[in-house]
Amino acid sequence: MSAVLAPSRPPFPAGRDVRLATPGFLRARGITLRPARDEDLPWLRTLYASTRTEELARVPWPDAAKSDFLDSQFALQHLHYLSHYDAADFLVIESDGIPLGRYYLHRGEPDYLIIDISIDPAARGQGIAGALIAQTQREAAGLGRGVQLHVQIDNPRAQRLYERMGFAAAEESGSHRRMRWAAGRAG
Repeated sequence: MSAVLAPSRPPFPAGRDVRLATPGFLRARGITLRPARDEDLPWLRTLYASTRTEELARVPWPDAAKSDFLDSQFALQHLHYLSHYDAADFLVIESDGIPLGRYYLHRGEPDYLIIDISIDPAARGQGIAGALIAQTQREAAGLGRGVQLHVQIDNPRAQRLYERMGFAAAEESGSHRRMRWAAGRAG
């Protein structure tokens, strides 16, 4: 995992408070949000790999090559997010100190941007992502803003969640679809 721990990559922003309130539904279940720290990177890399499991299962590479590929892709994604969204909140979702996922949110204008939401496979389907997105929608709506995100075109499960929450497809670009929720829409 040398690519993940390379010293040239930017660190997570320090000194950030969690500005997004943990939804009551999650707090009642002992789930909290906290700023991501550099020591989270090995776990975050594992989480990232879990999002690509199905895709890489079809690739006839040896496991070592898949691991190296995932290391480099995670490092590039991490660099991109920190370089392009330096004012964003990079949050770890956890329960009793055990990480369950990540939620990266940029509170921009005219729309908020959900940069990334990833949940550990063992915690998927429990309403965590939906509760965080709904909280983000309420916060954005209070400021008269919408919410945007990008989803992989070959991820129908995530697309169905976003559609249920009132997001509509805006445009496609390569392997991703941009979706937008407008303040005032059902969600």
